[in-house]
Amino acid sequence: MTKHYDHAQVQEFWQYVWERDDVYTLAADAEDPTYVLGMFPYTSGTLHMGHVRNYAITDAYARYRRMQGDDVLHPMGWDAFGLPAENAAFERKTDPRSWTEACIRRMREELETMGFGYDWSREITTCEPDYYRWNQWLFKRLYEAGLVEYEAASVNWCPDCETVLAAAQVEEREVKRSETSHVASDEAASHDHERVCWRCETPVGRRELDQWFFTITDYAEELHDDLEALEGWPDGVREIQRNWIGRQEGTRIAFEVADYSEGSVDVFSTRPETVYGATYLAVSPGHDLARELADANDDVAAYVDAVREQDPSEVGFAGVETDATATHPLTDEELPVYVAGYVLEDVGTGAVMGVPAHNERDHAFAAEHDLLIEQVVIPSTPDKRTSLEDGPYTDDGILEHSGEYDGLESDVARERVVADHDALEEDVTYRLRDWLISRQRYWGTPIPVVHCEDCGHVLVPDEELPVELPEFVRTTGNPLEAHDSFRETECPDCGGPARRETDTMDTFVDSSWYFLRFLSPHLEDAPFDTELADEWLPVDVYVGGEEHAILHLLYTRFFTKALADLDLLDRREPITELKSQGTVLYDGEKMSSSKGNVVAPQEYGAETTRLFVLSAAHPEQDFEWTANNVRGAYDLQQTLYGMATAFVAEGDTRVERLDHDEYIAREIDRTIAAATEEYDRFRFHRAATEIQELARVLRRYREYDRPHGEVYRRGLLALAALIAPMAPHLGEECWNKLRGDGLVVEADWPEPENELEDYRRERQLVETTLADVRDIVDTAAIDDPERIELVVAPAWKYDVLRIAADYADKELADGDPGSLVDRVLETDAVAELAVGREPVATFVTDLAGRDDRADFESVLAAADELAILERSSWLVTDEFDADVVVRSASDDDELAARARPGKPAIRIR
Repeated sequence: MTKHYDHAQVQEFWQYVWERDDVYTLAADAEDPTYVLGMFPYTSGTLHMGHVRNYAITDAYARYRRMQGDDVLHPMGWDAFGLPAENAAFERKTDPRSWTEACIRRMREELETMGFGYDWSREITTCEPDYYRWNQWLFKRLYEAGLVEYEAASVNWCPDCETVLAAAQVEEREVKRSETSHVASDEAASHDHERVCWRCETPVGRRELDQWFFTITDYAEELHDDLEALEGWPDGVREIQRNWIGRQEGTRIAFEVADYSEGSVDVFSTRPETVYGATYLAVSPGHDLARELADANDDVAAYVDAVREQDPSEVGFAGVETDATATHPLTDEELPVYVAGYVLEDVGTGAVMGVPAHNERDHAFAAEHDLLIEQVVIPSTPDKRTSLEDGPYTDDGILEHSGEYDGLESDVARERVVADHDALEEDVTYRLRDWLISRQRYWGTPIPVVHCEDCGHVLVPDEELPVELPEFVRTTGNPLEAHDSFRETECPDCGGPARRETDTMDTFVDSSWYFLRFLSPHLEDAPFDTELADEWLPVDVYVGGEEHAILHLLYTRFFTKALADLDLLDRREPITELKSQGTVLYDGEKMSSSKGNVVAPQEYGAETTRLFVLSAAHPEQDFEWTANNVRGAYDLQQTLYGMATAFVAEGDTRVERLDHDEYIAREIDRTIAAATEEYDRFRFHRAATEIQELARVLRRYREYDRPHGEVYRRGLLALAALIAPMAPHLGEECWNKLRGDGLVVEADWPEPENELEDYRRERQLVETTLADVRDIVDTAAIDDPERIELVVAPAWKYDVLRIAADYADKELADGDPGSLVDRVLETDAVAELAVGREPVATFVTDLAGRDDRADFESVLAAADELAILERSSWLVTDEFDADVVVRSASDDDELAARARPGKPAIRIR
């Protein structure tokens, strides 16, 4: 019988057995299963280490819950639409579907090789018509509910991808530019930022296009407020979403504008007390007022056209003065109106009151256009006054030149000015913008709309869904636009000629509800079973990268809320517990094929790899991939397998049960309890440590004496069960060799045989005592100790300690140890003790003077402490080859004074 564990030799057999027995298939009649889900992979071609870590986490937890007796839903599918597949197909002179299907076959085989236990009967693929049909159906329901808009907009445009990007798909990248100073010989380097495409990192421009939007802003308040209740989500993810939603309290101020069709322009300000310092009004180039003014003024039109397709960061503080004037709502002064590119259409109201004395950007604009800078807030402390030529004063202070509000502090004036004037009204704005879903690409869900000159936008009838993608045509720009047979169609309403919508949906639509399709993937008359969704949701555990905090996770929350309002769901939040996985690093950098630092999942063996990524660190932490650390995971497998095979082969055991057998039995219980807690908290690295430590002590136990057959076998079976969620093939192989009942994947999770309320304290007692013995031996330079006495404190000390604990926190906080002694001595329980007052006072005084407050926590009973030390004394004997005596101190024992609860006195000869 080989003692070497070879995962490759056993994986095929055990995977066959698992598939034969349908161990991962969830029964259709399951009641409220535990729903464990990893973010499904984009079909990029092969699995990378980030995938492995993600799916190792979900697989380990799903297996653990299954062994705990839960029905478990653990599905897998494919995020299969998107521009990268289209680009990859173009480079390989094939079509996106063929490329994607090849990727799926390869990636599924890799997932199976890794031993991940999925319910493959629920597999979904988003590029299949039977899936994206429901994207289209849901689009229609959202449209009918008023949550879809079609409008012209200045949008982000990636010239390389040749498509529109949503705001969240534009990233800022720091660039280093060299610029020459005013002194010709002095060249300085400065850092700047540019906006780039999230996929290809090409600088992003602007275009004016008719686009489809989901009005996610209708849910801005709820999306923001409900974050507070998502206690199972990482604080970092919730904070990212809060910042992206960007809730801001302030004031809406109306400025009347002459000859404007809307009558007035609203601005939003967080500092309404500075309104008296407004010296101009500025609107964004996309504002309705700017459009009206451009129709009547060539200079305005030229400026609007010039900046429309520029990135706001490129516009700077240029602008154009218009013929319009705005009336100041409090002073009735006429203010000039500007169209200015620094005013962003999608922030606030798209208009600002220019207060150059108290706002950085307004100050820069006023300096550029020689506008009046009127200071209306001065520092409370005169020595803090600064020249407005150098920049604005942006702190709070005292108002001046503000009429009846002169002399008031900023915060007081802020409240009064709003309360006193109807033109000012408290308001809340959000940074969140509507979700732009139009993409000018082929490989996505066709938007189910036709454009008819007579009927306008017409939705494709449900019975004609799905609108399927036509055969791929190789072209630049939008392939569907060039596909005549797809583009030209008939109007569903009037039957006349019409043009089919040629934009496809943002692929984040696919992933915003896929977790629902997993519930009923073969349902033909609805996207998902509503009753089942109400019973099985929310997703209990969802695992993925924090980089999805804005796009995917925010859109998923929006979809869930919208579907609830459409009476398709009872739930308004999709996920109970979110786990954000950390990054796998190599030489300090994230693994990336572009950096050439990628380690393939198969390079070290599938099971070694998955065990290492789980045992290396907490799932949310980054960790470094090193060959030496991987070796530790490999060695653990070999150790466990070798222990099982040796036990089966040798069978040299005892029947009688001794003290050290009881210690091992108890340590098995302690390990089960600790590992269970770690699995519950997703701390697989600590569970792996518990397994390693139990294996170590079992090996030591076996070397110390012939093991007790029943105890030792139970320990080995516990190891097989505890490792099985992380290394399933190994767990199954060991379980089988040890003749465990059935399959370990379907076995009950091991349970302690005894109550273990104090297992941590039990371990601490043994570990501390061993450490103290070593310290004495080393300090006293005792080469060969012959006799070691461990003396447990007298029973009365345990009673006194419990009494003292009732008063300790308060008395020690008061800084009065003497008061603690008095209170303890006054208690009836102490008065009844056989020992005198002086020993009690000495003991309590000693406790009160200690920095370590652990002594005041509840401790083991004296009898329990004695029993534990007796059972563990073999460890001392084994380490020091000395006779060990464990006893309780008597009242006249010279060691009694030194012994404390949890800290036995030690004598070594």
